[in-house]
Amino acid sequence: MSLFRVDPDNPFSGPHQNQPVVTGGVSMDDANIGMILIHGRGASAQSMMLFAEEFTRDDIHYRAIQASRHTWYPRSFLAPKEMNQPGISSGLQFIHEEITQINNAGIPTNKIMLLGFSQGACLTTEFAARHPQYYGGIVGFSGGLIGEEVKSQNYSGSLKQTPVFLGCSDRDPHIPQERVDRTEQIFSQLEADVTKKIYKEMGHTVNENEIKFVNGMLNNM
Repeated sequence: MSLFRVDPDNPFSGPHQNQPVVTGGVSMDDANIGMILIHGRGASAQSMMLFAEEFTRDDIHYRAIQASRHTWYPRSFLAPKEMNQPGISSGLQFIHEEITQINNAGIPTNKIMLLGFSQGACLTTEFAARHPQYYGGIVGFSGGLIGEEVKSQNYSGSLKQTPVFLGCSDRDPHIPQERVDRTEQIFSQLEADVTKKIYKEMGHTVNENEIKFVNGMLNNM
């Protein structure tokens, strides 16, 4: 089964279309960088705006997207993809719509960072892997590519050395380290500049070292 990819001429319509977007930082007209924030299962777009307080640049426009019923897809990200439809495709379409919104304000994709946590990190990495081009940055906090198995032949193209950060605990209750490792392999195959950090017994959270690294990514954009 081929993977869904966004078709601008034939947009996908699903549960997450027309959901709210929480914005922050400077206006798009005043921004040099756009950041799209994707929350985890049971969380909210508003909760992701807490990250805006951690980043030091003052020229970022933040857009946090909200999943229908606070969940991007119903089952584990390790389940067969078809069991998590139409949520996955609808979420990928939502990310594409927000990139287009930022592009239309004059900010190119190479100045846009996609950042997700947990279920949002899974959606973030899946979007970038299915739609490779040069992004400002891709950040997956405690997440990885979606599906019962991840087949390299399903992903093609080039991320053109896009900076990618993958951070996770070695004992995350939701994210097996093996899937983070596999995600790193796929992104390397797609010619991204990948940094993977595995933290001992961190749990399912984000730590200061990860925030520091992402600040460095932003400062290099």
